[in-house]
Amino acid sequence: MQENFNVIDGRDVMQHNFAFGPQLNENAVLFRLWAPLAERVLVRIEQRGEWTMRRRQDGWHVVEVKDARIGDRYKFVLGDGFAVPDPASRFQPEDVHGPSELIDPLFEWQTQGWKGRRWEEIVIYELHVGAFTEAGTFLAAMEKLDHLQRLGITAIQLMPLSDFRGRYGWGYDGVLPYAPDSSYGRPEW
Repeated sequence: MQENFNVIDGRDVMQHNFAFGPQLNENAVLFRLWAPLAERVLVRIEQRGEWTMRRRQDGWHVVEVKDARIGDRYKFVLGDGFAVPDPASRFQPEDVHGPSELIDPLFEWQTQGWKGRRWEEIVIYELHVGAFTEAGTFLAAMEKLDHLQRLGITAIQLMPLSDFRGRYGWGYDGVLPYAPDSSYGRPEW
């Protein structure tokens, strides 16, 4: 993983660039898919169109799309016409077989001076977002964090968040490891 300085939506920011998944910059989005056996791959962006990806010798298919924007939903279309979500998706709003959504990869941390705790001070609570509250969302869990603090909890370990098929999952059947399940909420919430 590399860290680069980039300009996104007028913000001069540092972002992490993974070797896979969409990479956003000021004027375009670079889509990448590793599909070494596919001769032809397209990226289909809902409401915008399709772009043929260039096949590289190392098995990666790449294309830079100037019309892509945060919030756009897309799939990769393989040579046989089969459309698949991005295996490196950061958000799947319509479950594991639906389109992937381009999300803002930036987060401005507010606790830059925080140094953490010594190990002997840590009391860990393992939290399952879907079962912790009746609503089963990130926002609902956040509203209950003061309760955990009053109990003496000093650290939270989130049970697996990866996107899973259907409404309920315990983390054993996660499909897209970089996309938290959409039933828990959107990335910006």
